[in-house]
Amino acid sequence: MNVLVWHVHGSWTTSFVHGKHRYLVPVTPDRGPYGLGRARTYPWPDSAVEVTPQQLRREEVDVVLLQRPEEFDLACDWLGRRVGRDVPAIYVEHNTPKGDVPNTRHPMADRDDLLLTHVTHFNELFYDNGGTRTAVVEHGVVPPAVGWTGELDRLAVVVNEPVRRWRVTGTDLLTRFAEIAPLDVFGMKVAGLADHLGLPADRLTSHDDVPQHRMHAELARRRAYLHLCRWTSLGLSLIEAMSMGMPVVALATTEAVEAVPPAAGALSTRVDVLVGAARRFVTEPAEARRAGEQARAAALGRYGLDRFLADWDRLLEEEVCASR
Repeated sequence: MNVLVWHVHGSWTTSFVHGKHRYLVPVTPDRGPYGLGRARTYPWPDSAVEVTPQQLRREEVDVVLLQRPEEFDLACDWLGRRVGRDVPAIYVEHNTPKGDVPNTRHPMADRDDLLLTHVTHFNELFYDNGGTRTAVVEHGVVPPAVGWTGELDRLAVVVNEPVRRWRVTGTDLLTRFAEIAPLDVFGMKVAGLADHLGLPADRLTSHDDVPQHRMHAELARRRAYLHLCRWTSLGLSLIEAMSMGMPVVALATTEAVEAVPPAAGALSTRVDVLVGAARRFVTEPAEARRAGEQARAAALGRYGLDRFLADWDRLLEEEVCASR
């Protein structure tokens, strides 16, 4: 199939374009949010092809994958076709609901011209989807090329925009863990985080916008992975860390309670319990290794790339065949 899909979330799109289809990725001269084109820091196959809005008018598109409300009208304009009528449409919701939870109404609620697909069962449960047909396709990750060694008695975090998002991403909790071991924080716009938290430079090191393969190599050397998000969808970096064999210290919120089995580390809404677990992993590498082995088995068993792509193949075929 020819699948029109915008490059919105790098890690998720990386997994998605590893399928057997041809992926048309919009690109604009400014490479802005609606024309980012192919990834530059993730390994994408040649089947992911950059197309300009002008070229899309001449392309045979079998299905449109939407990820933001405004993409619906944009796709209609660029294709010159009625999305959801002339060409089938699937809307992928990556995020947890915002606002009046649990009464947040999804922007695609009560529509009969698309399939609303969530990436976690938690998200499908907490959104008011109205009468729109829904499905859930859980995450799948490209297996990282490195395995956990845990040689450094430091704790790793992956988070984007921790200052702006603050309590959402659990940024305010980092100081508690910095008392146990030095922290390494990877992600976008993490520079200067130690100053914002009032921490000395030797207790928190920021690694801003590091390419994925380098980030994986560095994560694998840290003793344990911290997932302190209060209210975000299931981060692919968490699954990638587990796939490498990293033990996990995580808040028991949103989909993390399904993704992280107790034997894979520590899962709790009590910060003192999580701080205690982090301390044990730092001081007892053998325990960290045992938990990491359980984390790896859980991640590979539930979030493997083959299962993810097979689920998407089935869903794409059902939608395209039904429209024809």
